[in-house]
Amino acid sequence: MPIDSFDLRILDALQRNGSLSVAKVADMVGLSPTPCWRRIQRLEKEGYIENRIAVLNPQKLGFGLTVFVMVKTDRHTVDWLERFGEAVQAFPEVMEVNRLAGEYDYLLKVITRDNQSYDAFYRRLIARIELSNVTSCFSMEQVKKITELPLGQA
Repeated sequence: MPIDSFDLRILDALQRNGSLSVAKVADMVGLSPTPCWRRIQRLEKEGYIENRIAVLNPQKLGFGLTVFVMVKTDRHTVDWLERFGEAVQAFPEVMEVNRLAGEYDYLLKVITRDNQSYDAFYRRLIARIELSNVTSCFSMEQVKKITELPLGQA
């Protein structure tokens, strides 16, 4: 079933604050609570809403280092890809992994406590899977961070 403007407004409200009550969301989008609840249930069932989570502050919790790790490999086999996927899934420090087109094959976003914990992660990673080149870029400052998709944009 295609999504309509009510669904988009519901999604926008929930992506900004996943803890909103159904009554509050319904009020914000101009629906009564029961139809709003049904729409939310459908959006979850159809996969538009993957999860409702709390976004934590890494610095307050002692995770002060963000590293973008660019990886090159000489191996482009299904077996290697599966092993690489298993390897990065095993590391809780790896927040995101993207397969790229261009000079590098993968980009990892890694969050750790400090340089020493990053070095320990790096050593465990290269011990687990063969890589031809690894380049680490340490984030000096996070200029922008949002989690909301631009649903109001065409």
